Amino acid sequence: MNKNIGYAIALAVALAAPFVGYPVFLMKLLCFALFACAFNLLIGYTGLLSFGHAAFFGAAGYVGGHVIKVGGMAPEIGLLAGVGTGALIGLVMGALAIRRQGIYFSMITLALAQMVYFLALRLPFTGGEDGLQGIPRGMLFGLIDLSNYRSLYFVVLAIAIGGFALIVRTVHSPFGQVLKAIKENEPRAISLGYDVDRYKLLAFVLSAALAGLAGATNALVQGFETLTDVHWAMSGLVILMTLVGGMGTLVGPILGAFLIVALENKLGDLGVFLAAHTGIEWFNTLGESVSMITGLIFVLCVLLFRRGIVGEIVARYAGSGSKKTA
Repeated sequence: MNKNIGYAIALAVALAAPFVGYPVFLMKLLCFALFACAFNLLIGYTGLLSFGHAAFFGAAGYVGGHVIKVGGMAPEIGLLAGVGTGALIGLVMGALAIRRQGIYFSMITLALAQMVYFLALRLPFTGGEDGLQGIPRGMLFGLIDLSNYRSLYFVVLAIAIGGFALIVRTVHSPFGQVLKAIKENEPRAISLGYDVDRYKLLAFVLSAALAGLAGATNALVQGFETLTDVHWAMSGLVILMTLVGGMGTLVGPILGAFLIVALENKLGDLGVFLAAHTGIEWFNTLGESVSMITGLIFVLCVLLFRRGIVGEIVARYAGSGSKKTA
């Protein structure tokens, strides 16, 4: 019951947000929250650490943007193309990577993602180092004008909620329970007769498809797609979001994504504000120190919140509840 109340409050805040905040920034938060949740489905509930999720996020943005801009298709077709791109790359990458475990799995995903990065750099339709610019937003289903920021925000919010609901349903389904069993004790899952590789591949493809949905939506919001979204650093960023928020929790990656994206986009503004009101010129350099501060937050989380922020809160709440029961 408490969880449902929390979801209702979060929904109310999300519905009111575009009337008090900058819609484009809020939409970016939602896109990266969905991206982090998609990654968490793989690492938090299946136990597979991928270093290549930027490939799905960025490639989907390129293909979805190209379909809309050059193909002249409606935005919903571009989003579907992005989802299909993420799923297809995920199928190929997963089929190759799940044959190995541990660090070998992670290194294979990283190597294959780097191949996608160099394709994005060299293929003619991606725009190379300049990226794919001028992606039009158009009309969704011929009814909703996405050039209106608030209309676009509510579409992005619906996409994010839909993706999150799918993840929640997956985690609590029999399929999700098998994934948890694989994470906890893979040999035991094999002994029970489960085709572990098949379940891993399905989880990998679903995670890649949702990451592709986030990437295509982000390209539609921003109006462009660049190499930044397909670079290995983006894979590291989504890992950081998930670990800081709380791996293996449903809302942890959302909190982690909000925190990291807000730092990257607003830390410079905060520094200017502090410098103006305190007279300390050093605060003006905060915008140039985003990576250092983000790294510091990660170190603090590893030392003080090993389960992530939400994971620690849940663990302590559960611990206090068991003590009261006892």
